[in-house]
Amino acid sequence: MSVSLTENQVRDRSKTVTRRVGWTMLRPGDRLTLCRKVMGRRRREPLVRIVDVEVLSTRREPLSDITAGDVIAEGFPQLTPVEFVEFFCGTHRGCRPDSEVTRIEWRYLDEKSPA
Repeated sequence: MSVSLTENQVRDRSKTVTRRVGWTMLRPGDRLTLCRKVMGRRRREPLVRIVDVEVLSTRREPLSDITAGDVIAEGFPQLTPVEFVEFFCGTHRGCRPDSEVTRIEWRYLDEKSPA
């Protein structure tokens, strides 16, 4: 999964939730490799793998339903929910505040699991 817009938040582990247009096939327990960029790489451009994660939960919801807590979990503590929705719509063609997106929560596999 590409995290080009939030690579720093992934690297510092402040991001534990993401929203995606699509991605309806994920289920809890699925594992993903978060990468700098997946699609649109130039010829011979390497795939930069950052970290592996395990999906904890997924659900479909309108983008505008995002809470202040989830804005923080997305890695944007400086934004309000309205500002996050504006950012998301501005970086995802055709997305509107009422668009249904997939909310994906994960845990980093290089961290210890809760006992």
